[in-house]
Amino acid sequence: MTAVVGHLRGFVRFFRDVMGEDAYRKYQEHHAASGCSSPQLTEREFWRDKMDRQDANPGGRCC
Repeated sequence: MTAVVGHLRGFVRFFRDVMGEDAYRKYQEHHAASGCSSPQLTEREFWRDKMDRQDANPGGRCC
C-alpha cells in the first residue's frame, strides 16, 4: 500500500509540474538564489507577467 501511495504522490507532483502549478515557487527559489536586487513579484504579478509573455510570444502552444 505504501508503494501505491508513493507512486500516486509522484504522479500528482509530475502532473503539477507539467501544468506549471509550481512555477511561482520555482521563481521564488531562483530569485533568492540569483541575488537579484529588485523586489520579488507577488504571486498575482508573477502570473499576470507570465500570461502576458505567453500571449505576446505564443511559441508552440496548441491553442
